[in-house]
Amino acid sequence: MRAAVVAAASLALASGALLAAGPSQAAAGAAAPTAKTIAGTHPAWATPAGDAGAVPASTEITGTVYLAGQDPAGLTAYATAVSDPANAAYGHFLSPAQYKAQFGATAAQIRAVTDWATGAGLKVVGSTDHAITVRGTDAAITKAFGTAIHQYRVGGQLRHAPARDVTVPASVSSAILGVNGLSSAATRATPDSIRVDDASGVVTKGPKGVQPAKDQGTLPTTATCSDYWGQKTTTAGPAGYAKGATPFDQCSFYPSQLRKAYGITASGLTGKGATIAIVDAYGSSTMLADANQYAVNHGDKAFRSGQYTEHVDATQWRDQDLCGGPEGWAPEEALDVEMAHGLAPDADVVYVGANSCNDDDLLSAITTIVDQHLADVVSNSWGEIMHTTDNLDVSASEIAAYEQVFKQAAAEGIGIGFSAGDCGDSSPLAAATGANCQADTARAQANWPDSDPWVTSVGGTALGISSKSGSYGFETDMGTLRSNLSADGTSWVPAVPAPFYFGGGGGTSEDFAQPAYQRRAVPSSLSHTLMTGAHSRTAKRVTPDVSMVGDLYTSVLVGISDGADYSEAGYGGTSVSSPEFAAVQADAIQARHHALGFANPLLYANPGRLRDVVDENAAHHAKTPLSSIVDFGEINGALTARLVAFGQDTSLNAVRGYDDATGLGTPTLSYLTGGRR
Repeated sequence: MRAAVVAAASLALASGALLAAGPSQAAAGAAAPTAKTIAGTHPAWATPAGDAGAVPASTEITGTVYLAGQDPAGLTAYATAVSDPANAAYGHFLSPAQYKAQFGATAAQIRAVTDWATGAGLKVVGSTDHAITVRGTDAAITKAFGTAIHQYRVGGQLRHAPARDVTVPASVSSAILGVNGLSSAATRATPDSIRVDDASGVVTKGPKGVQPAKDQGTLPTTATCSDYWGQKTTTAGPAGYAKGATPFDQCSFYPSQLRKAYGITASGLTGKGATIAIVDAYGSSTMLADANQYAVNHGDKAFRSGQYTEHVDATQWRDQDLCGGPEGWAPEEALDVEMAHGLAPDADVVYVGANSCNDDDLLSAITTIVDQHLADVVSNSWGEIMHTTDNLDVSASEIAAYEQVFKQAAAEGIGIGFSAGDCGDSSPLAAATGANCQADTARAQANWPDSDPWVTSVGGTALGISSKSGSYGFETDMGTLRSNLSADGTSWVPAVPAPFYFGGGGGTSEDFAQPAYQRRAVPSSLSHTLMTGAHSRTAKRVTPDVSMVGDLYTSVLVGISDGADYSEAGYGGTSVSSPEFAAVQADAIQARHHALGFANPLLYANPGRLRDVVDENAAHHAKTPLSSIVDFGEINGALTARLVAFGQDTSLNAVRGYDDATGLGTPTLSYLTGGRR
């Protein structure tokens, strides 16, 4: 049977091309190895005009050499085959030991790369089956990589980088996948979440059950929210988007409400037998205690002994000032862990904290999970844009290194998901007013790493529950416009319609070709049109794949202390959506009694099991957008309120069928149970 599976995998179609099966076949007709230039190692920002000459001779530079493994093409074929429900090899996953024996770097490859590096005068300061970290002076770097390290003036700063793309010799070229880190400017990720009305210091959107004052010409001075959509309305306050009564925003959701809305309660599934991994930077000092208190506060069970574990080493943390520090990432960790536990209460949860927000450290955290098979599904609630105004772009070597681990995960039956971002189409126009955008975005673009074809991109929606029973009401695309109540209470500022404030990420990637699983589902008008409006002759990857609630004003409650007093606040972002979907996958694993692995081929093969999300405004031919009033009551003697419009996600639109705002849609009871009741 084993031979049959490998044979089936070797014949798998990947991106439309038939891939070779194994190293013996590759070697049979292979040409003699030659020296290899690693494209993209000389960054675009290192221009001749900014060249300030070689770095001082005593300067030591650190870089990472990624290892190709013994059969990269075979790995792609195998990962494709075992993830495809139409392939005979589907579900025949490898153990980490089997992966290492068949596809991992060999001892001879590691030794050859190590000998080459040390022979050039570099010091090996770290070595794994995936990468070798080296350090040395400019002279050693030049001898090893065929180029000197120069300094460049960029935006008033002095950076260093290779003077041209690095080259590795023929003796090790086949063993090397890429080279990264020789430039001083590193790409960094940020969490895809923010707290509701974070700037005002509001702790929550208001207690349940508080009734608003009736038609007194002003909004209530006591914080007010609705238990379900439309429960409480008001005609008080300035004119907004719609004539007549405007709903007060829903109170922030807690897990039992989400379980009911998405069919988890009806399914009876709890994620039992599955394990969810969470990856963020650093680690909260009180995560387990906070998660337990949060669960009990909302009628759920705390983690049982051993159900929650951590892989965190505070002695290795670095770049805390640049990354916002542990305190900046602690709310994200709390959000991720509490949503994962909340929607899959019996699943095990393992938190793996990266040593920084730098991409290489985050990759190392994911690699730890995959190499040790610590989980069945992994949630990553962070990301970044790929193309910046100062050309600090994600490198080809970095993409290759991540993809190797993503394919390894697929081969081992581990599904990896990423949040799709909170800046809509990530255009400069959105970044100008958006609350969670990178200001240095060069153009409208899909984000990284969620746009990689080997991961599940999880977008966001705004969710409305319909009654006291908590049943599902509606969803629309996650995109909000926001205005503030003026100081005198007579107008909304900015005036309606307000500019974009917060929205789910998505769109057509200019960097990745369309994966096979998207061919029949994604409209050609999307896959062939870049986000700049340019036409692409070849079809491209489009995100997101699926979505769940994440809108800032249909937020979820999160509990956290991290060494301070415990409190709960509303949070929004596709950072909410990603752990929610990971929990849904854990529930689905329980229902199917086997690992699901890389989710996308199965998702696209069964789109009818997902709920198609269509813009509520368009669906009802509304002349004005769906809106609500967020009333925080009096803060420091002043009435604080927001007017929010929903379903306004930049250039992204939720339409019938697959779309670039919500993907295939959101999970249903049928998806959870695999079509069985």
